[in-house]
Amino acid sequence: MSHSHIDVRYVANLARLELTDEEVATFQPQLEAILSHVEALSKLDVSGIEPTAHAGAVFGKMRDDTPHESLSQAAMLQNAPDQAQGQIRVPKVVTDA
Repeated sequence: MSHSHIDVRYVANLARLELTDEEVATFQPQLEAILSHVEALSKLDVSGIEPTAHAGAVFGKMRDDTPHESLSQAAMLQNAPDQAQGQIRVPKVVTDA
């Protein structure tokens, strides 16, 4: 990856940003430093490393979505805002066609 010169104004234009000359002068070396780090990372040998979604172990996984066996139907509905005939009532969201 060769990046002898990165046009900060062009990148800013792609992001729909208007930069002053001072901002361009500030961001130019920062962008080049970021790309140097990416280049260094791309040279690492990761062939023996298994891909993961998380860097560490995942805790607090969600439980199965099943009602507790010891709860009665009335106990499960006690927090429902509106109920009728042992079921939760919800407002109608589909109009007649």
